Formats: sequence, C-alpha cells, structure tokens
Amino acid sequence: MSTMHDTGVEACEPVCEPVALPAASTEPAAGGSALLTPRLVLLLAAGAGLGVAPLYYSQPMLGVLGADTGASARIVGLVPTLTQLGYAVGILFLAPLGDRFDRRRVILVKAASLVAALLLAALSPSIGLLLVASLATGIAATLAQDIVPAAAMLAPQAHRGKVVGTVMTGLLLGILLSRVVSGCVAGELGWRATFGLAAASVAAIGVASWRGLPRFAPTTTLPYGALLASLAQLWRGHRALRRAALAQGLLAIGFSAFWSTLAMMLRGAPFHLGSAAAGAFGLAGAAGALAAPLAGRLADRRGPELVTRLGAALATLSFAAMGFMPLLSPHAQLALLAVCALGFDLGFQTMLIAHQTIIYGLDPVARSRLNAVLFVGMFIGMATGAAAGSVLLAQWGWTAVTVLATTMGLAALTVRLCSPAAQATDLAIAARV
Repeated sequence: MSTMHDTGVEACEPVCEPVALPAASTEPAAGGSALLTPRLVLLLAAGAGLGVAPLYYSQPMLGVLGADTGASARIVGLVPTLTQLGYAVGILFLAPLGDRFDRRRVILVKAASLVAALLLAALSPSIGLLLVASLATGIAATLAQDIVPAAAMLAPQAHRGKVVGTVMTGLLLGILLSRVVSGCVAGELGWRATFGLAAASVAAIGVASWRGLPRFAPTTTLPYGALLASLAQLWRGHRALRRAALAQGLLAIGFSAFWSTLAMMLRGAPFHLGSAAAGAFGLAGAAGALAAPLAGRLADRRGPELVTRLGAALATLSFAAMGFMPLLSPHAQLALLAVCALGFDLGFQTMLIAHQTIIYGLDPVARSRLNAVLFVGMFIGMATGAAAGSVLLAQWGWTAVTVLATTMGLAALTVRLCSPAAQATDLAIAARV
C-alpha cells in the first residue's frame, strides 16, 4: 500500500501490510481490460442479481409458507431473519477469500452451494430443516459480493465507475424484483416452486460463469486468520473507508425502515391494500436502479465525492417529501409514494456505487476485503432500520418512519460534507481511480 501523507490519505500501519503478489497480478494491465467485453459485463450483472435475489424470495410468501408448514408466525419469521444473518456472516468470513484465491473458483463454489441450499429449502419436510436451509442460503448468496470486485478488477481505471455501476444495476434489480417474482410464483405454484426455480436460475448462471469468467490471480498470500484480522486494520488505516461505511449505513437505516414497514402501512387505512401492492412499489425502485450506471459515469468524470453528495441529497429530499402525504388524497398519496421510492432508491444506489468507486481505489490488493467492510456497515444499517421502523410504525405511525428516514438521510449527507481534510482524501482517491 502506498502512503500519501501530502493528500491526507491514511495508510495502513505496517502490521497490516499484506504479503502481496507482484504488482502485475494485482491490477489488470491495459491488455487485460480488453477481456471485459459487453457480454462479460452482462454475465457479471446477471450473476450479481440472481445471486443476491434468494435473500428476499421468502419475504412475500411467509403467509403461504406458515399455512403449509403449520408453524407459528414467530417461527416462520425466522426464515428471512436467518437468511439475512447468514448473509452478514458470509460477507464477514467468506468475502475476504476473493483476495486470497482465484475469484472465479470462489464464485463457482458459492454458486454450487447456493443451488444446494435452495434445493434443500424446496424439499424441506419440516420448518426446522427449512431454517437450516435459509441460513445456508444467506451464506452462499454472498457470491454477489465476489462478482462486484471481480468487475472492478477487470475494468480499465478510466471506466471503473461505469462498469461497477452496470454490475450493481443487476444486483439491485435482483433485490428489488425478487419480491415481485416470488409473490407471483408462490401465489400460482406454491413456495416450494419458488425455491426450485431459484435453484435452477442460480445453476444456469453458475454454468455460464464456469464457461465465461476468466481466471483471477490472487492478490495476497495472507493466511486466513491474518486475512480476517486485516479487516480491522483496513478499517483503522483508511479514513475514506470509515466514512463510506458510516454514510452508507446511515442511509441504509432510512432505506430499510421504508421497505420493512411499507406493506404493513398499506394494509391499514386509508389504503387497505394487500402484499401484492407493496411488491409493486419494487417496480418503482427498479426503475431507479436502471439509472444507476449514470452514477458510475458521473463518478468517472467528476469524481466520486460529488456523486456521494448528490445521492445522499436526492434520497433525503425523497424521504422528506413523504411528509406531505397527510395533506393529499389516498390516490395522490400512492402516487407520491411511488415517486419517492424511485427517488430514494436511485439516491441510495448512486451513493453506493460512488462509495465502491472510492474504496476500490484505496488498495487494489484488498478489494474483496474493502467491499466486505462497506457491506457489513450497510447491512448493520439495514437491520437497524428494519427494527426501528417496525417500532416507530406501531407506536407513532407512518409519520415517525418518515422522520427517521429523513433524519438518517441528513446524517449521511453530513458525513459526506464533513471536514476539508476528509474531502481532500476523497479527491486524491478520485484521481487514483
């Protein structure tokens, strides 16, 4: 790792310096970037989306699943909880392996494991085995977090933001559309068919990855224990990483508070709508995801710092606009909700892509670990938002959820607008990426 005292970039302490392979293997050469064809970018985007989607398939079909298994609502609620927990555990303990081993091999092993976990879920004779399958599904679904750093490694430096933005579009579409697809399939064919079709889709992308992905040279020879220890050292050594994880985590609180309470809010007065209506709002968010590559291009041209601020500002304004809902008719409120969902989804995704552009420039040999730290921070925010949103909705109603989301958006924007020294850090990083 290089030290840049003159720009304010904090280097890791000597103890966290990885035993890296030669520089030629840590950053793709100009000729290597030619490997990144449009077909390969499409493969990476599809792999990210189909890999992350199993995290969310269970949420719209918990009612059907509970009725079929005879489990209580509390026990059935553990299905998505264990899936998310498995994902967090997998990011923390498995994502760093992308720096230590060939990323192609890691992706293929996780794809095979995810297929097995989804088939186990589809064939589970009891709720107990389904819970085990849910935990395994979350762990294996972290293959999406191996695909994004792979895209960053293959991309030429001048277009890294654009490429990462395109792959993240696939990942975000997987998140936003998974609930819609799951609800439709489960309603027509049952919850087992949903898991079975999910296994088939992951198997297909696994075969395509086996045939289409190039091999990646490992970027470090650190033993596994030292690899995990380096996560804390990277956190201490890079202020830009801490700022990115904090800002993204704060915005994730508002993002998750909205999506985790939307269905419950729509079931009440004055809407009285079912879960299908809540899933339809995911389509508005998906429309925002399609614009995410624009954020990558802007980060390439104007620097990622500006893009983080624009994303945080757009999300905050969209959250705040929901405060006008009590003044509108029910139909106008639904229209405003759709517009706000598009706006804050786009803002959230824009900020995430810019943050990834920043952290991938901090240390090319540690991209998987840097990505792991960023996403652990984001998922802590997601879990916090889901818990806080449910409590606020029950105690004080939708207005309290709106206040929470807006406050978290302002906090994230404040982090990005903090001290001039920190801004200089990100400007230096933008010049490097």
